[in-house]
Amino acid sequence: MDDTQQIPALMHAMGARAKSAAALLAQASTDAKNAALKAAATSLRASVPAVLAANLKDIEFGKAKNLSAAMIDRLMLDEERIESIASGLEAIAALPDPVGDVIANWQQPSDLDITRIRVPLGVVGVIYESRPNVTADAGALCLKAGNAVILRGGSESFHSSGIIHECLLEGLLSAGLPEDAVQLVPTRDRAAVGEMLTMTGVIDIIVPRGGRSLVERVQNDSRVPVFAHLEGICHVYVDGAADPVKAVDITLNAKMRRTGICGAAETLLIDEAAKTVALDIITSLIEAGCEVRGCDGIKALDSRIKPVNAVDWDTEYLEPIISAKFVKGVNGAIGHIAAHSSGHTECIITEDAAIAEEFLGKVDSAIVMHNVSTQFADGGEFGMGAEIGIATGRIHARGPVGLEQLTSFKYQVRGTGQTRP
Repeated sequence: MDDTQQIPALMHAMGARAKSAAALLAQASTDAKNAALKAAATSLRASVPAVLAANLKDIEFGKAKNLSAAMIDRLMLDEERIESIASGLEAIAALPDPVGDVIANWQQPSDLDITRIRVPLGVVGVIYESRPNVTADAGALCLKAGNAVILRGGSESFHSSGIIHECLLEGLLSAGLPEDAVQLVPTRDRAAVGEMLTMTGVIDIIVPRGGRSLVERVQNDSRVPVFAHLEGICHVYVDGAADPVKAVDITLNAKMRRTGICGAAETLLIDEAAKTVALDIITSLIEAGCEVRGCDGIKALDSRIKPVNAVDWDTEYLEPIISAKFVKGVNGAIGHIAAHSSGHTECIITEDAAIAEEFLGKVDSAIVMHNVSTQFADGGEFGMGAEIGIATGRIHARGPVGLEQLTSFKYQVRGTGQTRP
């Protein structure tokens, strides 16, 4: 369907079905939800040839649109990545069900018994680009948390997402759950995104995953509350007390393991007291194929280093490029991060526990790390099974948005006939 005039009717019909499905799903048993996820994983493994064929169409479409190498990498699926998606579904099934958890319970002097319990958010709208795995991750997390979800995948991943969605539907139907609990918008038309952003009273939260232009549009135009982050401008700070081997290994992994993910390091800050290890780090990055853009002090280390511009400190490259700078100790690093970070993930490499604690305490980002690659900024690596995104705001959810973050709470108040004087 590509008739823009039909989009409002399409989206509101999907919304109405999602609302009805959410009411049923909120009461679904843990066993039924887990059975649906396991059946979806089985279906996905059986559909590997179909997924690969669909993904090939998407990659051809992406190349025709001149997508960057980083975007193509996000889009690409192979047997290993498909197995990872299937395993992710099973991992979410194995997690505790948050719905109905007692968060707190207390008694008042009036003999009121008050309990705060977790409940689903309702209907979640997820708008994403390129990554077809988000179809499975978002669908599974919302399902396990008792939410219905409307998925609007990117035009690049249209075919791959469609096959993955079919596997999720097979899981729902086999478990006796409403298939409208996980819906995929069946059009590439961008008007569907605009319609989702106005569906107050139907969609309870919007989660955008994609580039700056998408997230800015959602944040600026949405009348529905949003979980979002604009960019992953992640920093690695190498302290004067850093272990040289750890400094090289962690920095190289943080930048080069996968350059196209939001947890990839984009800026390297090095203590002026660590100039000896600085050369080793810079050399390892360049030899791994990374372009280094440095301040004057960094440039003096190697003739292959390019000059850094002011805009580099605020750039999410998502490719093998890193900006580098010498700073005056941990306070210099903290000051630079405060001025340029997107609030996603920052790391300090040091063997000085006091300096590490100062960094962890003073840096105000969603994720702050000590002696670990920023590539671990991931809900799966945090034991959440998967994530629907990384939220860098401060309201409701921050950091990886997993099962707990996809719930709200309500109060249950039990009495024995009290009336208020």
